Amino acid sequence: MTYFFETYGCEMNIAESAAVEQLFISRGWTEAASAQVADLVVINTCSVRKSAEDRIYGRLGWFTGLKKVRECRPDAKAKFMEEAVEYVKDGPKPLTIVFMGCMAERLLNSVKKDWPCIDYVVGTFAKHHFGDIITAVEEKREAVPLDNTEKYQFAPTSYEKGHFEAFVPIMHGCNNFCTYCIVPYVRGREISRSVIDILKELDTLNRYGVKDITLLGQNVNSYRGELPADEQERAMIEEMRYPARRGEPVLNFADLLQICANHIKKTTSGIGWVRFSSSHPKDFSDDVIDVIAKEEVICRHIHLPVQHGSTAVLKKMNRNYTREHYLELAHKIKERVPGVSLTTDIMMGFPTETEQDVQDTLDLMNDIRYESAMMYYYNPREGTPAASWVQIPEEIRKERLQKIIDLQLIHTDEEMKKQVGRVEKVLVESVTRDNPDELLGKTSRNEKVSFVAPKSTIGKFVQVEITALNGHTFKGKISE
Repeated sequence: MTYFFETYGCEMNIAESAAVEQLFISRGWTEAASAQVADLVVINTCSVRKSAEDRIYGRLGWFTGLKKVRECRPDAKAKFMEEAVEYVKDGPKPLTIVFMGCMAERLLNSVKKDWPCIDYVVGTFAKHHFGDIITAVEEKREAVPLDNTEKYQFAPTSYEKGHFEAFVPIMHGCNNFCTYCIVPYVRGREISRSVIDILKELDTLNRYGVKDITLLGQNVNSYRGELPADEQERAMIEEMRYPARRGEPVLNFADLLQICANHIKKTTSGIGWVRFSSSHPKDFSDDVIDVIAKEEVICRHIHLPVQHGSTAVLKKMNRNYTREHYLELAHKIKERVPGVSLTTDIMMGFPTETEQDVQDTLDLMNDIRYESAMMYYYNPREGTPAASWVQIPEEIRKERLQKIIDLQLIHTDEEMKKQVGRVEKVLVESVTRDNPDELLGKTSRNEKVSFVAPKSTIGKFVQVEITALNGHTFKGKISE
């Protein structure tokens, strides 16, 4: 039998799709060439922005039509569904649609009624029921009922076959309740993963040949892990954690980073890089900076979402830090981690934002000079406090966003050009899309580099001299 995934949204969704896919593979299923010819389609959804939900609604309309084609119904419209038409030329073939993710959690009690093409709605806390869903489809039984109220469970691994990079979820949920954000309502409160399970996944990924891992969470640096109950495991973790925190009853993110770095060294693991995403400025401690600075395995790239450069707007957003705190933190990171690449998220047009607030943001950007940024204008999300406030007209939001984009494009170009001439450690990932004679790799700073090298280097670390910048991708050559 065959499956197909459509995944929208954040890195956590990508990781969760990969984890569920492992279950299909273990049961002997194979990936379909497209949704049109799959036995089961998983739509993993995002609710962070209304535009994401609107796109998914459009896909549900398309899947409604696809189901009619797969059922050979007389009212089916087969335009742009040629694969499905060919697939059912000898008779109807059922299609099971599973709707999961944040949008599924938000619309848990209504989406199946509104969109009858959906067979299963799998909320944030019910993903462990996929085994029951697979069994029901294999046995051609009616949809099994799911319990969407149970405690969140971490999957053993989020590995994607053939990849040299992998996400490692370490925590789930959010306690911050930023006034614009729906995540706490669809992901629930923060839950931290067992440190022993995290280390087990690192060992599994090493066996699969993974070289680059990203520790993942909605607020990754608010990790709070329990010490193992087993005495031997507890002693091992105590020895490997951040030295200044030994004896503390709870493991924090500095501890976890240090434990991962020490475990990789202790096991002579092939994992060469550890990244993390996404971090919250209010939880970014001096201890975390210290571990990054002294451990080479931890990448010199930090995504530090600022969201806005005005203290007044940050307060309305409930971000729990000021402009001054953020600037102090950013400069401290740059001072203590030489060569670090800082990237960020910036939202413009939030309710109450003034022209001075916009200027404050531009000034902050000029001060820090991010290498890149995710930039967007505010869109109200139903169910969040800010959605009920007086909104800034959309055309003004877009104008203010464009100012931010224009400045960031200048900074990105100027900051990346500073790397030309340097020799960087690069993980070789693949052949480039446009030139079969060139390979594409990534630096510790999360920058893309293309260069000529033997295909046998794919999946390995090499030293590359950066020779030029082409758009947002470096050109390079293997360093002698």
